Amino acid sequence: MARRVFLITGGAGGIGSATARRAVAAGYRAVLAGRDEARLNVLAEELGGPDVALGVRCDVQDWAAQLALVERTLETWGRLDVAFANAGVAAGAGFVRGEATPEQWRTTVLTNIFGVAATARLSVQALIESRGHLLGSVVGRVPIPGSLYSATKWAVTGMSESIRAEQIGTAVRVTVIRPHDRASWLRRHDDSSSPPFGGAAGPRSRYAAARRRSSRGLPPPRLPADACAGLRKAAR
Repeated sequence: MARRVFLITGGAGGIGSATARRAVAAGYRAVLAGRDEARLNVLAEELGGPDVALGVRCDVQDWAAQLALVERTLETWGRLDVAFANAGVAAGAGFVRGEATPEQWRTTVLTNIFGVAATARLSVQALIESRGHLLGSVVGRVPIPGSLYSATKWAVTGMSESIRAEQIGTAVRVTVIRPHDRASWLRRHDDSSSPPFGGAAGPRSRYAAARRRSSRGLPPPRLPADACAGLRKAAR
């Protein structure tokens, strides 16, 4: 049986490079896509060189570049089994207090939504043929206060559900993953004594309360700090 192929956008570092290492260790060939060609090539060599890993410069905002990425994958190894739409960027948080420029916001939306959509659209036929797997990353189902990045990841959740529904009858699997360690995220962002987002409770308590309400289909709450003490303790 031919060795399976795992394509990763945003593959030069972070979650992308960690995924590539795990994929190769599990027996896959890896296609690493990103804008930093030098880093991609260094990682590809580390993973075993051209027989195992391929680095391809690709800006996911560019449809033609993503088309060329998928075509090169198929030309090189003849198949595609997993496509991980991992590439993402984040502008500064805050719709009222944020300092992100309109251009940064545009880049965030084009990378995190259009880029993911393009990866899915251009890889799905190969995944149908291989009975493969489409992956995307998401920041949970509860928003980070003031975060456009979080909003774009909500869009990825909706997009993935739409793709999953469209692929009924094929063997393609569609998965969104939550890469955060929830407890460590809460610890890093807790600051109940000086709430940065205009509410009385710190981000940890508001995040935990919002998760509970979201699971019941309710909008996120605005609760006083003392009402969230139990949630903060439970979230540790």
